[in-house]
Order: sequence, then C-alpha cells, then structure tokens
Amino acid sequence: MRHIMSPLDFSVEELDQMMNLAGDIEKHPEKYAHACDGKKIATLFYEPSTRTRLSFETAMLNLGGSVIGFASADSSSAAKGESVSDTIRVISCFADICAMRHPKEGAPLVASQASSIPVINAGDGGHQHPTQTLTDLLTIRSLKGRLDHLTIGLCGDLKFGRTVHSLISALVRYTGVKFVLISPEELRVPSYIREDVLDASHTEYEEVIRLEDALPKLDILYMTRVQKERFFNEEDYVRMKDFYILDKAKMELARPDMYVLHPLPRVNEISVEVDSDPRAAYFKQVQYGVYIRMALILTLLEVKVC
Repeated sequence: MRHIMSPLDFSVEELDQMMNLAGDIEKHPEKYAHACDGKKIATLFYEPSTRTRLSFETAMLNLGGSVIGFASADSSSAAKGESVSDTIRVISCFADICAMRHPKEGAPLVASQASSIPVINAGDGGHQHPTQTLTDLLTIRSLKGRLDHLTIGLCGDLKFGRTVHSLISALVRYTGVKFVLISPEELRVPSYIREDVLDASHTEYEEVIRLEDALPKLDILYMTRVQKERFFNEEDYVRMKDFYILDKAKMELARPDMYVLHPLPRVNEISVEVDSDPRAAYFKQVQYGVYIRMALILTLLEVKVC
C-alpha cells in the first residue's frame, strides 16, 4: 500500500508514467469509465475547498466509483474532539482510498500512519499540496511539450503558498529549469526552500520584486493569491493583497508562447480581461487536475486498464 504526502514520493520516471496515463485518460475517457466500479473515495476536508475536493470527487465518479466524506471539520466528529488517527481508522472501514485536506501541517502524514487504505495529502497548512503539483506538471508538459529547460516565474505569496513550495521541489529534478521568484520582501520564499531545495540542487534562480522585470524572460508565469487565511492580522493582508495585478498591459511584455497558470481561487491578482488571452491557461489547468487525479487514484489502487 502506498500514500502520497509529497510530489517527491514519486520518482521522475513514475511521474512521467502517471502523466502518460493522464494523457491517455484525456484521449480515451470511455476506456476508464468503469475502472473503479465498486470502489469508494473518502474526501476528508477539514478546511474549505472548491476545486480540489470536487476534482477528486469528479475523478472517482469518472472512473465509475463513488464518493463519501465531509466538506468541513464542523460537519465531522472532529468538532467533538475526535483525532485524525481515529477518524482515518473509521474511514478505512468504509472506503478504499482517502483524500485529506487539513489546516495543520503533517496531519495527512499522521493519518497515513494509522490508515489501512491509501491516503492522499490534498493540502496540509502551508506545507505541501502534491496533487496540485501533479496538476501543474501535467499542465506545463501538455502546453510546452516538456518539463526541462524552462524558465518558470512564481509570483505573489511565495512565503505561505504551499503550491509554490511543492512545485519548486518537484521541478528542481528536471534539467535546465530556472526560477524567477517574484514577491515583495515580506512574502519571499522561505529560507528552507532556498537553502534545502534550490541551493542544494544547484538550481538557478533569481528574486525580483517587479513583475514587469520578469515577464519578458518567462516560459511559464505561475500567479498566486495573497492568502488572507495565512495572515495573523488584517493590516498586513490589506497591505499585500494588491501588490501584483496581472492585466492586459503587462501581458504585452510577455512572450507569445508564455502561459499563465494559477492554482485558484483567484481574487484580483489576475484581471478578468486576461481570461480571453490564449496564453491564459488556469481554467485548462483545472481540467488537467481531473485527469491527473484519475491517474493517481488508479495508480494507488493498483488498477490496470488494458
């Protein structure tokens, strides 16, 4: 039995196989429509989510399986004080696989240690969000045809953004990837990501404050929102939330083959006028998220489709 807590739980070769499977699912969905008949996924979401939870549920339904779970801690026995370990032991009696989102870093890992079914980390605090990373990798590979020799711009909340931390950790394993880290001083990438991931892998990167300075050199721009829920006071959030707004004028500085990604939800960091630009790929990204989660479920359940 296997769990996924981090995108690094899979080798580059395994990730490539999973992305190839996701590509086949995209082309031949009917082939996979009954692959998980009789199987159940439990979506245990201790904090709010739209895309991730519904993406997992859609993925399992597309595979012919069914869904149980809860959408907030208030609607589970966590409100009565039940531990994550006890919850997963109970859920293991009901479901074949579980996707868990939790505000506390490490909670899905604790669950995996007590679980008798595969556990997928669907986001734990500001730590990891591996299935968003799988989605991002599949999106980049599908749009650019490769994951190596790319210049990736990461913009916005690089301090608390778990999607950014996971994506950096995954992409440093590919040859020739460079990063441009675009953020205000207060929201810079944490030192442990710089030292333990970027520096340790000898990955080329630069840190800049102005988005305009970075745009002309990028193959991919990965925008993030400033996350209100990660701030300790309202004043800091208000000061930071409008620091970057990608609009039509800024897009004119970018290459014609640069794509814009965003893990969503968007607040106002990407103007709606950018949505009609053919380089805006954040809604395609959502669809790729369903394909890669279908591939992940099949992989963890060891279901083979001929």
